[in-house]
Amino acid sequence: MAELKYEITQHIGVLSENAKGWTKELNMVSWNEREPKYDLREWSPDHTRMGKGITLTQEDIDVLRALLNGEELEDDIDESAIL
Repeated sequence: MAELKYEITQHIGVLSENAKGWTKELNMVSWNEREPKYDLREWSPDHTRMGKGITLTQEDIDVLRALLNGEELEDDIDESAIL
């Protein structure tokens, strides 16, 4: 199997951290030396290992943002922390 090359080109933020120190992060990541995309996944503390995740184009992010902004969020969610 070919080696997977990646580079985190921009760290955007951490959504959560589990008991083992892995963090769920939103980053811009270049996979196999391609154009960076938005990437949401869990990372080990030293960023040498990763969990399954998703990559999103700018267009995907724009649609996701519109969907989230159009929904009524539950009362127990602090919207200012998300938006």
